[in-house]
Amino acid sequence: MGLLEDISRFLDTRLEEFIRNNPQIELQILEDKLRQQEEEIAKLIVTSKQEEKRLQDRILEIAEEIKIWHERVVKAKSFDRKDLADAASEREAALLRQGNQIWAQMELVKKRAIDSQELQGQIEERRQEVQAKIAEAAKTAKAKAPFATPLNWDNLYTPPARDTNDELEETFRRWEMDEELERLKRNMGR
Repeated sequence: MGLLEDISRFLDTRLEEFIRNNPQIELQILEDKLRQQEEEIAKLIVTSKQEEKRLQDRILEIAEEIKIWHERVVKAKSFDRKDLADAASEREAALLRQGNQIWAQMELVKKRAIDSQELQGQIEERRQEVQAKIAEAAKTAKAKAPFATPLNWDNLYTPPARDTNDELEETFRRWEMDEELERLKRNMGR
């Protein structure tokens, strides 16, 4: 497994080096992340608005129930039914508490929606900045294009297929790969 880990580390290092040497790619990755965040925030805003509407509807339902129970309290008192009036008053008070709790939930949902919209604006602004930097990097890359690094023909050679059952061949192949990895590590260390 040591060889695979070395190759994996080598490839990760090369990828990071490639991204550092090509800032427009790093900017495109950042733009993609910002776009994903924008989409997630948009979904969160929609969900918050739906939740707010659901809570508003529930508050209206509770208000109707409170109205009914209040009328029952008045009616029971007018008929001198203290037992019914007290029970109806308790129900009315419980509904008021429930309504207040749902109102508080709705206020939190509203605040979350407002915060999400502000965050969406910030992300959109940041993404526009990144897009401007991408355009600038593309212009810079075009200006440098004539001076691009030449192709390294030594790395394009592919050796002919070998017998995979040959132990000596396998030993040499491992040794050569280890040597190549060491050479690459030394080159990257500079």
